[in-house]
Amino acid sequence: MEPITRLGVVGCGLMGSGIAEVAARHGLGVRVAEATPDAVAAGRRRITASLDRGVRRGKLTEEQRDQALARISFTHDLSEMADRQFVVEAVAENRDIKTDVLRALDKAVEDSEAVLATNTSSIPIVDLAVATERPGRVIGMHFFNPVPVQRLVEVIPALITSPATVQRTRDFAELLGKQAIQAPDRSGFVVNALLVPYLLSAVRMVESGAARPDDIDQGMELGCAHPMGPLRLLDLIGLDTAQAVAESMYEEFKEPLYAPPALLRRMVAAGHLGRKNGRGFYIYDA
Repeated sequence: MEPITRLGVVGCGLMGSGIAEVAARHGLGVRVAEATPDAVAAGRRRITASLDRGVRRGKLTEEQRDQALARISFTHDLSEMADRQFVVEAVAENRDIKTDVLRALDKAVEDSEAVLATNTSSIPIVDLAVATERPGRVIGMHFFNPVPVQRLVEVIPALITSPATVQRTRDFAELLGKQAIQAPDRSGFVVNALLVPYLLSAVRMVESGAARPDDIDQGMELGCAHPMGPLRLLDLIGLDTAQAVAESMYEEFKEPLYAPPALLRRMVAAGHLGRKNGRGFYIYDA
């Protein structure tokens, strides 16, 4: 099987832009699809800003930045994914949206051996795979935010994912300089199955008035050597994303520890989503 040189990425938010950037920096030709021309423009700005930060911090040269940008093309038409060897969808953490995107990619991508990977945090892969005509080529590939910094990728095969697809995905993760672990096709996989109850416990502690956000975060950072406290981490993840992950896990397991606390639901309803829009458990500059 020929090496992967042509990658497709659907969605250019925090995760999709990071995946596209890392792939371009590792020499791949990347085609990024977004829903509208405005979203394409926003995605281009997000990738450019991230690469510019890399230059300012001495992580790459101006020439390397320009070469990476030259490897990325943008579209709002999924039919332009026809020649891709590997496609990662990184749209919103919503089962219906992801299913629709994978169905469309199944029709658009011409290579029957191309891998269709879903960057989901919690949705069971088999539920998405069976929506396509190539379920053996569908796999979970869960990147972590921020993608250019975090080295881990969870590779999640469904019961019907072929061994060749699993190996192709692990090879692709290695190509991007990532460390892959294989996770079970259970909502939450490995990392979120452990992380989400911890994060929700911190929200419940705030909700009950037991402790303030800053005290909780300093306690975990200074007392347990965590690089970031749970509430700051929730703000980084996005409170809406955290709620969606928790709901997916609760739907599968019906365990109270996975149920989103009322405070989290109220904050999302109020539009307090974290760093992405300037206010969550903390307030951020624009």
